Amino acid sequence: MTAKKRVSTNTVPHASFSLIPWASFAFGSLLFGSVGSIFTAPAIPHWYRLLLKPPFNPPNWIFGPVWTILFLLMGTSAYLIYQQQKHQFRKHLASTHALTIYVLQFGFNMLWSFLFFGVNNLFLSVINIMILWGLILLMIYTFYKISKTAAYLLIPYLLWVSFASYLNIWIYFFNR
Repeated sequence: MTAKKRVSTNTVPHASFSLIPWASFAFGSLLFGSVGSIFTAPAIPHWYRLLLKPPFNPPNWIFGPVWTILFLLMGTSAYLIYQQQKHQFRKHLASTHALTIYVLQFGFNMLWSFLFFGVNNLFLSVINIMILWGLILLMIYTFYKISKTAAYLLIPYLLWVSFASYLNIWIYFFNR
């Protein structure tokens, strides 16, 4: 007698890696993230240079490489969530919700550069970064339900924005 193996229909097959969609998410994140540099670059040698800075303020050159890595991690994380959409309708809805949060937090990320560097509004940039921090936390929580790996890839982003919040709040209070 041969026994048939039962295959569970409740399991989600492992998503395979696809270079083109991954590159679209990774480099799309870099592209959208670079929008902030439109406001940042001109302000560094003039307005930003004159601000009082907090202890542990990193050198200006570190921000570019850090944000490049973070945007690539964010894009990779979003790609992993996107890959889950193919497997089950329930996963599709959860992934769509998670990617909506991703886009929303990205908007607040870009808005921060405009508020802080573009119009030099330290108060609104503090409010914005607090909202951004909450959205990142929500995004990690939402991504975790779909892909633990995708959520873990966002932890460096949360840590960096936590540090940036410290910098932003300090600069606000000591440059009013």
